[in-house]
Amino acid sequence: MTDNGNARKRVITGFGVLAASSLVLPAGVAHAEPEPTKEEVEQRIEELTEESSTLVQEYNQAKENLEAAEKRIESLEEEVGDEEDLYEGLRDQVARFAAAAYKSADLDSTTTVLSVEDPEDILNQSADLSYLSENQRTQLEEFAGSSERLIRLKQEAEDARDEAQEQTGDLEEQKEEVEDKLAEQEELLAGFEGENPTAGAASDSGGGSYTGSVSGSARAALDFAYSKIGTPYVWGGTGPNGYDCSGLMQAAWGSAGVSIPRTTYAQYELPKKVSRADLQPGDIMFFFEDLGHNGMYAGNGQMVHAPSSGKTVSVVDLADYWDQHFVGAVRP
Repeated sequence: MTDNGNARKRVITGFGVLAASSLVLPAGVAHAEPEPTKEEVEQRIEELTEESSTLVQEYNQAKENLEAAEKRIESLEEEVGDEEDLYEGLRDQVARFAAAAYKSADLDSTTTVLSVEDPEDILNQSADLSYLSENQRTQLEEFAGSSERLIRLKQEAEDARDEAQEQTGDLEEQKEEVEDKLAEQEELLAGFEGENPTAGAASDSGGGSYTGSVSGSARAALDFAYSKIGTPYVWGGTGPNGYDCSGLMQAAWGSAGVSIPRTTYAQYELPKKVSRADLQPGDIMFFFEDLGHNGMYAGNGQMVHAPSSGKTVSVVDLADYWDQHFVGAVRP
C-alpha cells in the first residue's frame, strides 16, 4: 500500500474511533452523582446529630469557662484595686523621701527620685541614694513589687477572658456548619416515607403535666419538663423560652429544689449511678460515648428531652433510636 493509502486509512480509522466515543459520552457531559438512599440519609442524620450534640456540650463547657473567667476577672479587679491603693501609698512615701532629701540639701538625690517614673528604675538607683535608710529602701522594694504585681494581675485577667471568648467563637462557627448540614439531610429525608430516626415516636404538643405515679422531687422535675413540651431547642439554652438537653435537665431539677451542674459532662459525674434496668422516672439518661446528649426518664420506655436544633422539647420512645446509644444514668 502506498503512503497516501496508509494516511487515508489512519484518518478513516481515527474518525471511526471519534464517532464511537461520541456515542458513548458526548463532550461536556459529566457523570451525575447518584442520589443517596433513605438508609444513607438516615445514617448521615444520626452522625450529624451526634456531632451536633457533642458541639453543644463543648460550647456549654466553653461558656462555663468564660463565666468562670469573668468571675475571676471581677476578683482580680478587686485585687487590682487593692494593689492600686498600695501603689499610691508607696508612691506618696517615695515623694516624702524626696522632700526629706531636698530639705537636707541632697538635691541630686531628690532630682533623681522625682525624675524617675518607673518604680523598678527607682529601686535600681536606690542603692546610690545615700539619704535612704534601710527601712526606706524596703519600702521602695515594696513599691516596685506592687507595680509588677499590678501589671501581672491585669494581664492574667485579659488572657483568661480572651482564651474563653476565642473558644466560644470557634464553637459557634462549627455549630453553624453542622446545623446547615443537618438541615440539608433532613430536607432530603422529607422526600422519603417514614420518620426521622433520631426523633422516634414523639409527642410534642405544647405543654402538659406528667401523669405517672412518681412523687417528690422527681415528680416536680418531670412536671417541669413536661410543661416545656413544644418549647424550642436552643443552643446553650437554659430557659425559659428555649433549652438544650442539659439546660432542660438543670432547669427541671432546679425547679424541684435540687441543684445540678450545667453540662452533660458534669451532670454525669453526679454520684448516684443507675443501670438501664433500674431506671426510675426522673433519672437522667446519657447517650453517645462522649456524653453529648441526655434526657429524663419518664417511665414506660419513654424519655422527655430537648432533642436538637430545629426541634422542640418532646417525649420519645427509647426503643426507636435512643436505647442503642445509651451509656449510663444518674439519679440527682
